[in-house]
Amino acid sequence: MYIKAEDVLPESLLEAIQEYVQGVELYIPKRPEERLGWGEANGTRQQIYKRNREIVRKAAAGQSIYSLMEEYHLSYDSIRKIISAGRKE
Repeated sequence: MYIKAEDVLPESLLEAIQEYVQGVELYIPKRPEERLGWGEANGTRQQIYKRNREIVRKAAAGQSIYSLMEEYHLSYDSIRKIISAGRKE
């Protein structure tokens, strides 16, 4: 979102910022405590967690790594890592 600094910042703060930069766009990040982790805003993290639990469950039921690779379009190493991490939980 683009907002004019002069519309939201006090004049003294705007002048202080202008000592460092002028006439450029400046990105101001959210505070760390307000930032969401990867995939939290759009649900991707939860979807991947659910997918990985499925993979672990199917592997435990005897489905081969190769069939899981085909089903989920993941590499051999990715499937192995998911299964290994799932066993540790």
